[in-house]
Amino acid sequence: MACSRLQALDVTTLRAVLAEWRSLLLPSRFEKAQQASPHALQIGLRSLSGIHWLELSWQADAARLHTIPPPPRQGDGSTLAQQLQHGLRGLALVEIRQQGWERVVELGFARRPGDPVQRWLVAELMGRFSNLLLLDGDRQVVALARQVKPQQSRLRPIGTGDPYQPPPPLAGEPPRLEEGFESWQRRLKLLPVPLAQALRGAYQGISPALLRQLLPTGWGERPVDTLSPPEWQQLWQAWRGWLEAVESERFDWKLEPEGFRCWWAPKAGAIEPTVTVNQGLAAYIDEHLTAQVLLQRRQQLGRRLEAAAEREHRQAAEQQALLAAVPESEALQRRADALLSQRQPGRACIEEAQKLYKTARKRRRSVAAITPRLELHQQRLTWLEASLTYLEQADSLEQVEQLAGELEALLAERSRGSQGGGVQTGNRQARRSPATEGVPQPLELHTASGLPLHVGRNHRQNEWIAFRQARRGDLWFHAQELPGSHVVLKSSQQEASEGDLQAAADLAAHFSRGRGNRRVPVVMVPTEELQRIPGAAPGTVRHRGGTVLWGEPQRALSLLPEQRP
Repeated sequence: MACSRLQALDVTTLRAVLAEWRSLLLPSRFEKAQQASPHALQIGLRSLSGIHWLELSWQADAARLHTIPPPPRQGDGSTLAQQLQHGLRGLALVEIRQQGWERVVELGFARRPGDPVQRWLVAELMGRFSNLLLLDGDRQVVALARQVKPQQSRLRPIGTGDPYQPPPPLAGEPPRLEEGFESWQRRLKLLPVPLAQALRGAYQGISPALLRQLLPTGWGERPVDTLSPPEWQQLWQAWRGWLEAVESERFDWKLEPEGFRCWWAPKAGAIEPTVTVNQGLAAYIDEHLTAQVLLQRRQQLGRRLEAAAEREHRQAAEQQALLAAVPESEALQRRADALLSQRQPGRACIEEAQKLYKTARKRRRSVAAITPRLELHQQRLTWLEASLTYLEQADSLEQVEQLAGELEALLAERSRGSQGGGVQTGNRQARRSPATEGVPQPLELHTASGLPLHVGRNHRQNEWIAFRQARRGDLWFHAQELPGSHVVLKSSQQEASEGDLQAAADLAAHFSRGRGNRRVPVVMVPTEELQRIPGAAPGTVRHRGGTVLWGEPQRALSLLPEQRP
């Protein structure tokens, strides 16, 4: 999932959202408020057509307001949610206001339609200055999401009990359909600045997204005095088309390569859109916020895995240094022999020789302890390198959390092993993290002939498909000498063709550290010849022999559902 920049909710989109709200929500009775995250509130409203949920967020980089599908119950114990629950109980939404080109929405609540408004819920969607406030009938602040202290803003401090003051008025002129071409052109040509700067400086409500939609590619940086008369007419027609769509509330939803658009008029005979602006906006924002969370969690877990790998490297180097010192035991032995070979060795010589003998014996005995430790460190390093590969290729938050759970289990087992003072070589029963509970769900695909292919996206899934689900006759594939996923071809169901084997090899190459290469060597082994390594983490296997095939990572894309044209 791509984590591109989130398009901000501008006034054009806000008007499109509210146009749908008026026909959907007026009137509707307040049912519930809950705070789903530190910077977002959800409220449920019941109308004649059923209950509808709204999300209002004051998050600096994702301030928003739109309907959402029914959410799970969460966050109803937060202070802000409880204040809204108390303040709006028994009231109905009877008015939706948005003045001019301001990104401020006011929702008025009264006992019934026609009664005086008793509460106002105000959403200010202005980037890092965004806020959510509950006002009483006299427009005093009853509750708010973010208190603004005098030292934070001398112009507009806001706290509970203060009279509500709207944000400072916008600079520039409000766009109007009544304005003529000459006045509009004259206003833009006042200063010889780039066209995008002129539009934003002269008029209110002109967002970067709207500029991208109004101006042909490359026009934004052109000085206003370089436009020809036909170009001015082209821009004027686009400007008028946008204003007419907004004024007549002709809105529609369309995703674009750099964001979204919602303000053009449908052509005659066009099919009615199946996605409303609210639905499209909710899905768009959810996808981007999920991608941001996924990126953050990947970075956090990646740092932890790299730190664990660095620690294993350091400890392995220490053990290797001890092992390298073992041959010196012979020299220590010879020195001790020389000391005792003197005709009349003194007491000091005898004591020195005894120390040398003791050190030499200790170093010779250490080989039996150091070797298993080095093997264990190498197993852990291999496991961590594979985890980093799985993390790089994880495309969902669930996959990342499963890897995090596996790391927690490994670190907990490592801690218990170090407290025990030795290397554990038996079957270890690691304490399971909640993220690793349940039946593993490996990726299941099919070859062109219909044979199932199982792909492990983490260590537990590798263990599951290689030992728990494998049957005699199945084939196991793995990139040679590279960290990556285990792939099992279910050839026990029917004889595998050359195309089936090649598909499995391509998948093993694709889900490995060699994904960026054109070709990757892949080992194929019957699953009955795989062996667990005693004391190793889940998913760690060993085998002898095997057949080497060449896999092409890019060719595997045709097997992945999301990559099919």
